Amino acid sequence: MSGYSGFSGISGYSGTAVSGYSGFSGQVGASGYSGISGYSGIATSGFSGYSGISGYSGISVTTSANNTWTGTQTFNGTSSIFAEVLLNAAETTNIVAAAPSATQNFYLNSGSVQYYTTNAANNWIISLVFSSGTTMASALAVGQTVTMALLTTQGSTAYYNTAVYIDGSTSGVTTKWQGGAPTSGNASGVDVYTYTIIKTAATPTYTVLASLTQFK
Repeated sequence: MSGYSGFSGISGYSGTAVSGYSGFSGQVGASGYSGISGYSGIATSGFSGYSGISGYSGISVTTSANNTWTGTQTFNGTSSIFAEVLLNAAETTNIVAAAPSATQNFYLNSGSVQYYTTNAANNWIISLVFSSGTTMASALAVGQTVTMALLTTQGSTAYYNTAVYIDGSTSGVTTKWQGGAPTSGNASGVDVYTYTIIKTAATPTYTVLASLTQFK
């Protein structure tokens, strides 16, 4: 007979495969405070700059209408054309229902032609002035000339202009008469005196070219 096989040795326990504990996950760090948002900028439109002052509108002139200017208008022309050409023009005459007084102011602003319709009763000094509030010295520039005409009615006894003043004085005034200064008037007609005033210096200084013409 075959001999007995010995008992197989007892197998040891299989080791329990114990997995180690997973480490604890660290705590999630606290999120930092969100930074304070800056103030939103105020949405304002930039200030608009002041509007520039509009220039004066040019004077509207209608050539087919009547136009009136109260200030000085300057027309220069050129070296080859006239500054002004007139087809027809009227000049204002100041008609005075009186005779010249002993010292008679002749205001250019009232009309460069002045007609005294009452018979002269005395000789007179004429004083040439721009207006009652403005002297000829301030109105007339050096190198400018104006001409004034005095129409004087004469009766049977005639009188005449004995002296020429400007702004009430003969200072700086040199008067030259055409054919010599008058010594009498002309009876029963109209004596026309013309005075061309030339301002020659700012002091002021004037040359006056005067004439007397008889109309009868």
